[in-house]
Amino acid sequence: MNNTELYAVKWYKDGHEFFRYLPRNKPSKQMFLLPDVTIDLQSSEKNQVLLRNVTLASAGKYKCEVSAEAPAFLTVSGVGNMKVIALPDAGPTITGAKPWYHVGDEVRVNCSSGRSKPATILSWYVNDERAASDMLQTYYMTVDQRLRLERTILRLEFRVQPKHFKNGEMKLKCFAFLGHLDTLASESKESMDQSKRDEPTTSESRLDLWPHNVFRKELDTKQGMD
Repeated sequence: MNNTELYAVKWYKDGHEFFRYLPRNKPSKQMFLLPDVTIDLQSSEKNQVLLRNVTLASAGKYKCEVSAEAPAFLTVSGVGNMKVIALPDAGPTITGAKPWYHVGDEVRVNCSSGRSKPATILSWYVNDERAASDMLQTYYMTVDQRLRLERTILRLEFRVQPKHFKNGEMKLKCFAFLGHLDTLASESKESMDQSKRDEPTTSESRLDLWPHNVFRKELDTKQGMD
């Protein structure tokens, strides 16, 4: 304040005022109703504003304006953009896979991400090697209009060759990346046993804290025997 008295601190979202602090007033705090902006009035004061129950619609341009008392009434302000993200509500899922493949068979599988905002970026791996671009047939996004969440789907398609099997197994993995955030990652694994090829596959899942915002789905398949 450069030895001047504080007159007011005002907060705006997208040009609309939602919080005001005037030390000379009783009470000194005043808030204005604004959609998707919920203020914790008790924890907000001249140096900070605390927002609760943030939604995707809470994102926007926020401005803080500070004014000095008379006679100067000098005013300075700062502006910042706030982004709100929604972590995926589930890990990626693989559909369309068979428990057994022979050399020469066609693999056609889809990987679908959980719903999030922004949309996740999917990638396929075959035996820990990233799938070539010509193996990826479709890539598109679906949007949940009500929740404003997005789901990504990426298709993997290729003809099985002997190199795709290691010790009689072919492992397909799908990874979902969400920006540069450190998030909770979901991993699920489906295992197939050659001796139970006519029985339903079993699955187990767990949640781990992963770095690099990676959500993973892993699928093991067996080599068919003639």
